[in-house]
Amino acid sequence: MEKVVAVVGLTKSYGDVKVVDDVSFSIGEGEVYGLLGPNGAGKTTTISMVMGILRPDAGEVSVGGIPHGPEEMRTKALIGFVPQQNALYEDLTAVENLHFFAKLYGIPRAEAGGRVDEVLAAVGLTDRANEAVSQYSGGMARRANIAAGLMNRPRFLVLDEPTAGVDPQSRSAILEHVRALADSGVAVLYTTHYMEEAERLCDRIGVLDDGRLVAEGTRRELVTRLGERDRIDLAVDGSAGDAARLLEALPGVHAAAAKDGGVELSVDNASELSPAIVRTLAEEGFEMRSLQVREPDLEAVFLSLTGKALRD
Repeated sequence: MEKVVAVVGLTKSYGDVKVVDDVSFSIGEGEVYGLLGPNGAGKTTTISMVMGILRPDAGEVSVGGIPHGPEEMRTKALIGFVPQQNALYEDLTAVENLHFFAKLYGIPRAEAGGRVDEVLAAVGLTDRANEAVSQYSGGMARRANIAAGLMNRPRFLVLDEPTAGVDPQSRSAILEHVRALADSGVAVLYTTHYMEEAERLCDRIGVLDDGRLVAEGTRRELVTRLGERDRIDLAVDGSAGDAARLLEALPGVHAAAAKDGGVELSVDNASELSPAIVRTLAEEGFEMRSLQVREPDLEAVFLSLTGKALRD
C-alpha cells in the first residue's frame, strides 16, 4: 500500500500550553484512518497542521511524497477537505456551488461541467442537482459538502465529523460513500464522535489524548493491546462441563467454563475459531443449539486509554 500522507513529530504550543505533542502517523492509498479523541484532545489543531492551514512548531507533513506546508500549492492541489460546518451557499443550487468551487480550484471551464456531474453522481445527488441547498435535508447538504471536497479529485481527503447532526439513514449513506472513495484509492483522514462509525469504517485508528497519540492500530490490534479477547457463548445438549473441557484444549482458546447451562469461551479470534469449535463438538457427539459471538467494544478500549467517553 503506497503511503500518501506522512505526519512526523507534529508539535504545537500556544503560550505555555502544548496542545499537540510529537504526533506521528501515516495514511496509505485506499485507507481510512480514524483520528479519535475527546474534546480538547488536539484534533482540530492536528488537522489544521496536516491541512497546511497552521504551521507547526516542530515536525513535518508530506503529501504524495512532497513536503507540505502553508505555502506549498503542489500538495494543496492533492487535498480535499470537508469541514464540520457546510461550506456551501444555501441560496445557490448544488450545481452552482460546485461550479464556484471549480473556479477556486482552477479547473478549466471546459472540464468543470463534467467534474460537477462526476461528484454529484458519487454522492447520489444527480437528481437534486438543480435545487437550492436550502431545500436539502441535513444529510443531503452533508453529501453536497462532500461533493465540494471532491471537485479536485484529491488523493487525500480530510473529513471532519461529516455525519454530525444527520439522521441514521443519511449517516449510513455517507459512510458508504466514504468507503467507496477509499476503495477507489483515496487516502482518507476521518474524525467522528460516533464510535460505531469508527468501528464500521476505519481501517486503522489513532487515539489522541492531551495532545499525544496514545494508541494506534486496527480495532483488533487495539483491543488485543489491552488484553481484551472475543467471547463465545454456546448452548449445547449434553454436559456443559465436558464440552468446556473439550474446547479448552483447542489452540486459540484461552479459557472455557460451564455457565448457565452452556459454555463461555475466551478466544483470540472468534470468526476464525468458530468452525473448529462446531466441528469439534460434532465429532464428540455434542449437539450445539446456538453460538453467539461478543467482540470487545472499542468504546471500552477508548475509555481505558483516555479515561473519558468519546463525546466528553
